[in-house]
Amino acid sequence: MSTTLPVIAAVDGSDDSLRALDWALDTAHRREARLRVVHVRQYAAWAQTDVLVAGPPDTGEDPVLDQAREHLQGRAFAVATEYVGMEGVPSAALPELGADAQLLVLGSRGRGGFASLLLGSNGLAAARDAECPVVVVPRPGREVHGEAPAAQGPRVVVGLHVDSPDDATLSFAFAEAALRGARLQVVAAYPWPVQTWAAAGQIMPPVIDEVSIESETRVLADGFLAPYRERHPDVRAEPYVVPGDAAGHLVAASRDAELVVVGRHRRRLLAPARMMGSVTHAVLLHAVSPVAVVPPAVPEG
Repeated sequence: MSTTLPVIAAVDGSDDSLRALDWALDTAHRREARLRVVHVRQYAAWAQTDVLVAGPPDTGEDPVLDQAREHLQGRAFAVATEYVGMEGVPSAALPELGADAQLLVLGSRGRGGFASLLLGSNGLAAARDAECPVVVVPRPGREVHGEAPAAQGPRVVVGLHVDSPDDATLSFAFAEAALRGARLQVVAAYPWPVQTWAAAGQIMPPVIDEVSIESETRVLADGFLAPYRERHPDVRAEPYVVPGDAAGHLVAASRDAELVVVGRHRRRLLAPARMMGSVTHAVLLHAVSPVAVVPPAVPEG
């Protein structure tokens, strides 16, 4: 899978960013792409009244990029690698890198922020605003609950909303599974129990039984997956139709997964700002595997 666009790894000297760098190197090799290692240097800043003033660094040296070179020494021989230093505010500069990348990879937390945070502000901004898919690599030590997958071997997980399937998300997930020789676990969750409200706040029993809802969800999922299966005949896509919270099932499925793929909300007329959605946000916070957030496809015309 060759392309002129690189895989970009954002580094800041933290252990989290070095784990992301390792993941980006492996992915660039699989995609036959260049690896661009980027460090956004944030100026020391101070406030004067309401104005934020920043000055340039004293020298052109960048110990963070030197650390990245040393970290990859002897391992990046099969991947064309370049190192780029930038200056600015990381939460604003990192999303902009997506305009010139096929993939942007960063750690779940950087050197700044509070130690209690599960996801840093830079990762949140990049996942919400970048034009390309963003992969956030979590730090080890997270725990998830739920049953482990029965089948062994490499596995990519993708969330499917049967009411509004996203082509960009499914296309990315199938392509990534093909690159990794992995099976694709497609999580299609349906709400249950369904509650119907009557007068005076009374809850009526559901008029449709759960078996019917599960069956309809499975039929819809198989229908949506059919064209992707034709384009990727070597990928074994397995619908996982379950009741309840989609985020919880995706987080549980992240155990031992190579990657979890989720979509980002389309812009809406009354809410033009980019949004991630509650499911995507929860998966980023709690999944134990790397998470890819895929922006919606740009409508033609």
